[in-house]
Amino acid sequence: MRHLLTTESLDRATIEGLLDEADGFADVLVRPIPKVPALRGKTVAMMFFEPSTRTRLSFEKAAKSLSADTMTFSPSTSSLSKGESLKDTVLTVRAMGVDLMVVRHKATGAPWRIADWLDIPVVNGGDGAHQHPTQALLDCLTIRQRFDSLEGLNIAIVGDIRNSRVARSNIFAMTTLGANVMLVGPPTLLPIDPENWPVTVHHHIDEVLDRADVVYLLRVQTERGGGSGFPSASEYTQRFGMTAERFRRLKDEAIVMHPGPMNRGVEIGNDVADNERALILQQVSNGVASRMAVLFRLLEGQHDI
Repeated sequence: MRHLLTTESLDRATIEGLLDEADGFADVLVRPIPKVPALRGKTVAMMFFEPSTRTRLSFEKAAKSLSADTMTFSPSTSSLSKGESLKDTVLTVRAMGVDLMVVRHKATGAPWRIADWLDIPVVNGGDGAHQHPTQALLDCLTIRQRFDSLEGLNIAIVGDIRNSRVARSNIFAMTTLGANVMLVGPPTLLPIDPENWPVTVHHHIDEVLDRADVVYLLRVQTERGGGSGFPSASEYTQRFGMTAERFRRLKDEAIVMHPGPMNRGVEIGNDVADNERALILQQVSNGVASRMAVLFRLLEGQHDI
């Protein structure tokens, strides 16, 4: 069965192929009628057991731009509140004629279990603090559009890395594409075993500013305990925030990225967030194109991921 659950298992050719397809779909999205009939007759279910704005709406837009139908699941109004199990919930939705499920869940590994239960493709829309593969694809697409390639780029991922599924997915995708990834954060917000990852580790953002081509800022995951990893928001900003002063010290061609939602004034300054070299809205746009590429590859039946 073909799924997209993690970036760890993706080789360079697969990632680059998906990015090439996403570039093509980005062109579709700027047409007067931003739609193609590639997945007409298919149905995509959005199984979001955690709140989401960008990812859920992006997948819905991607599916509809490919002419697929969509179904949106809401746990608060589902039979889960009556005691129905996760397995029975997804099997019930599958029985309605769904062709692919996008799953977001707070439990690490939940999309893998669901993939085991189903006979259709499953896309991981984020599981706990573990993986978020389509975010990594859209981020790599955004960087590639600016620099043509990730080969040899120095990418600093800054902030709450320990609790970030975005960081984990990006580390594997970006290094597979040839980038040098630097993790920047206090020890309390770094992975327990960073020596087992293909990265270098730094404890102050000022250590990497002079050589970073990309500074990728992460929100502190307070809902997963990240807020206990430092004394105060002001101290976090002092040591790890992308302030206007730090932004001026970057190389002229360097860019700033953020997966959203942003905490302006904490990890990123207002002036930086609104600067043309902060590609945050371009990331959002590329999210639709990247997810179109994933849905197309999984559902049109000729390729595996």
